[in-house]
Amino acid sequence: MERKDDFLERRKHLAGLSDAELKERFWELAFKLATPMSELAKSHTSPSIERSVLLRMGFDSIQSREIVQKVLEAGLLSKGAGHVILKLSEKLKISIEDAGKAIINGENIDNLFSEAKNA
Repeated sequence: MERKDDFLERRKHLAGLSDAELKERFWELAFKLATPMSELAKSHTSPSIERSVLLRMGFDSIQSREIVQKVLEAGLLSKGAGHVILKLSEKLKISIEDAGKAIINGENIDNLFSEAKNA
């Protein structure tokens, strides 16, 4: 099967554009394509996404799994596990790592989760 070479026909509407205009058109289309995905990501998450975020925050996979489970059980997964850890860290004036460990160990968890639901 041979592919029909219609490149020249398909690019006619772009032929008169300069390099700068082509670059602008590319980014316009890229943002147009990515915007729905970005909007969806703002309002939807999953335990696997949250574990991935925690891994990038420096937690190991076992810690990440435990933190996400605790956040999920508290009904705060939509806030984001990383956000919950950040808020606990700020509230208690401790490091991110210590805040994660506090969630794993169940320390301050009721107080944090009650406040986080209102944040």
